[in-house]
Amino acid sequence: MEAFRKIISKAAPLPLENIDTDQIIPARFLKATTRAGFGDNLFRDWRYDEQGNPQPDFILNKVHDAAILVAGKNFGCGSSREHAAWAIYDYGFRVVVSSFFADIFKNNALNNGLLPVQVSEAFLQELFDAIAADPEQLLEVDLEKQTIAVPGTGKSETFDINPYKKHCLLNGLDDIDFLLSKKAAIEAYERERALYGGIKQEVTP
Repeated sequence: MEAFRKIISKAAPLPLENIDTDQIIPARFLKATTRAGFGDNLFRDWRYDEQGNPQPDFILNKVHDAAILVAGKNFGCGSSREHAAWAIYDYGFRVVVSSFFADIFKNNALNNGLLPVQVSEAFLQELFDAIAADPEQLLEVDLEKQTIAVPGTGKSETFDINPYKKHCLLNGLDDIDFLLSKKAAIEAYERERALYGGIKQEVTP
């Protein structure tokens, strides 16, 4: 998994609430068995009309070089499909910002290298306002400091993240990679247990 520390990028604003996983990646596109290619159908029914022509007013058809998606409250609700996180990541986004995420989506995102940044509703509106005023506005997301900022306005806010998931993102580790990184310690522990017949005994000085 690609390590994440800091990103400075334009943002794609999607100021809609309750965006569910079927809108993110419609169920008819879940046939693939690998993560690659899902980005082609991200927000498929909003990006294209029934004939497959791009909808000119949809944000992803106007902004093509943003690594940050800024969305309305309750993002990722609905089904638990992990493909939603795959599609967002495969498209090229590395951060999704909202004032609230569905728990399962949030966990799926963190497990797949996508950083969900939850901010206050007031700050989310400031982000939408800043981007509306200047579509070229850059946002800065610093995972180590746990901050999201708008350099052009000087506004910033901190965000929370599970310490374990933060460690994994900073080091480019998924859960299996993390376990493998502890292989030596695990083997040492198993050897120690074997010395006591599987039961570690306390030694009183």
